[in-house]
Amino acid sequence: MKAIGIILAGGNSERLKSLCKVRAIAAMPVASSYRAIDFALSNMSNSSINKVAVITQYNSRSLQDHLSSAKWWDLDRKEGGLYIFTPFLSSDNNFWFRGVADSIYQNISFLQRSHEPYVVIASGEAIYKMDYQKLLDYHIEKGADITIVTKNADEAGKDPHDYGVVTYDEDMKLTGFEEKPIEPKGNDISLGIYVISRPLLIKLLENAIPKGYYDFVKDIILRNKNHLNIYGYRFDGYWNTLNSVEAYMQTNMDFLKPEILAELKSEPYITTKPSDDPPAKLNSTAEVKNSIIGTGTIIDGSVSNSVLFRKVTVAEGATVNNSIIMKSSYIGKGCVIENAIIDKEAVISDGKQVIGTAEDPVVITKGQVI
Repeated sequence: MKAIGIILAGGNSERLKSLCKVRAIAAMPVASSYRAIDFALSNMSNSSINKVAVITQYNSRSLQDHLSSAKWWDLDRKEGGLYIFTPFLSSDNNFWFRGVADSIYQNISFLQRSHEPYVVIASGEAIYKMDYQKLLDYHIEKGADITIVTKNADEAGKDPHDYGVVTYDEDMKLTGFEEKPIEPKGNDISLGIYVISRPLLIKLLENAIPKGYYDFVKDIILRNKNHLNIYGYRFDGYWNTLNSVEAYMQTNMDFLKPEILAELKSEPYITTKPSDDPPAKLNSTAEVKNSIIGTGTIIDGSVSNSVLFRKVTVAEGATVNNSIIMKSSYIGKGCVIENAIIDKEAVISDGKQVIGTAEDPVVITKGQVI
């Protein structure tokens, strides 16, 4: 393909509460067997983008462990491959990344040493499947300098006040871009996915960063929108981003819907770093309905409308409903778990109840004992 990829995986969010204290958003476990970043990485690989940089920052240890081998995404190559960039101190740089534009600029040598004419920039925090080749073809056909991927906020189930709102003319050329507006002028939201020519990106970064402009949207797109041909590309498939506890809960629950599961688990597949656990074991007292059960999990109780990750134990008489139970957590005998997110290696002792609401799920932190 004529493009290299950049995946932005440095984000953190207070709206994810304790879930982000031990991991980057891009490392969040999803749908029993994935990490969030698997979707962007697989999209790159499935679109024949064979040179991909992942830019990390906060709580990146578990993310780097997950990416320790690139072969799962077919990115273990002599030419191209997977690159992981983290903040570093040097004689002329004493800062962490001060924004998306700055994070790319601090690794500008990756752009300068590449030869592909285009760059696809994507977030590692969103769950979706996209053919970037079709996106690039559209970008070239339009003669665009920058293409922004968008989605109708109503279709995505999102409040446009929380996102960048994009407006276009009849030809899909950008007419406006408001970042989290109080009164949105449109209903198309930016998905944080962009296509731009590699030489143009280098030029824009070299003009912006020395002047103290570090934000990609505000300082690269908005400052240049009257001088560049910027187009929108509407995406019609499933998309969600893990920017809050509610969004994380909803994304995992969406995998229980047959139409969404069929879309996200069809060819070309989303791949992940595999585990070597035995199959899940459902004993004679187990009852499981409309749930995803991870490998190595042992169930003696009742599980419904839930997502259980690897090596979870649900003891006899326990009830788990509308919940997410992460790796190696233990649910004791007679427990009632409902509308809850149980982080990894937590222990819920016999007879305890952890009950939230669909609008406000309870979050149990990693390793917590109740």
